[in-house]
Amino acid sequence: MQEPPLRDRRRLPPSGIEFPKTIKSFVKRAGRTTSGQAKALATWGPDFLLPFQAAPIDLTQAFGPGLADRPLILEIGFGMGDATAHIASLMADKNFLACEVHEAGVGALLKQIGALGLSNIRILQHDAVEVLQLMLPESSLDGVHIFFPDPWHKTKHHKRRLIQAPLVDKLASRIKPGGYIHCATDWEPYAQQMLEVLGNQPLLKNTSSAFAPRPEYRPLTKFEKRGLRLGHGVWDLVFRRI
Repeated sequence: MQEPPLRDRRRLPPSGIEFPKTIKSFVKRAGRTTSGQAKALATWGPDFLLPFQAAPIDLTQAFGPGLADRPLILEIGFGMGDATAHIASLMADKNFLACEVHEAGVGALLKQIGALGLSNIRILQHDAVEVLQLMLPESSLDGVHIFFPDPWHKTKHHKRRLIQAPLVDKLASRIKPGGYIHCATDWEPYAQQMLEVLGNQPLLKNTSSAFAPRPEYRPLTKFEKRGLRLGHGVWDLVFRRI
């Protein structure tokens, strides 16, 4: 059989490999881990990095005896960890399970954990969708934070957005009654999609008539401050599990 033209072959996956059909909580990016981040990985990684496993997480083993019963907050995609460290320092009575695949971000958060003396954060350097599916049982979470996920601006890429009905359904089943999910974005069309998707999940109830005021615990990032100075908007959504 005649091979397709070169321009068409470039669009084909390697033999035996299909295009991905599931949403991931991350996008692979090129990036360099600094010497400070690498040192933090070596110094603090053994204490605060958890291995991914295809079995429910043992919170006593993860956080230590006497601490496993504290409320558990899942953060999906923490970037460089600034908000994570800030919130964990404010909420010392809660445990935080933070998911991020990029090594530079993991190293940056570990560096802050060491500098601030935080003990209530554990990091999983793995796709949060698989963590949610395999490591977190139903009604195991008291809260979920998803701050500024990739908006995938182009219409043809909207299918790659993280906040879609299948994931929200899974999140709702993992959140305890009375728990919450807090999302934030600086892209208004994505904010509208989040509002629709979260509003259509019958186990979730909006805490506001539409978008919520920014909760005091969520700090303003430097990019957010710059955007606000330029007149850009930021939208927070907080839904409760009923």
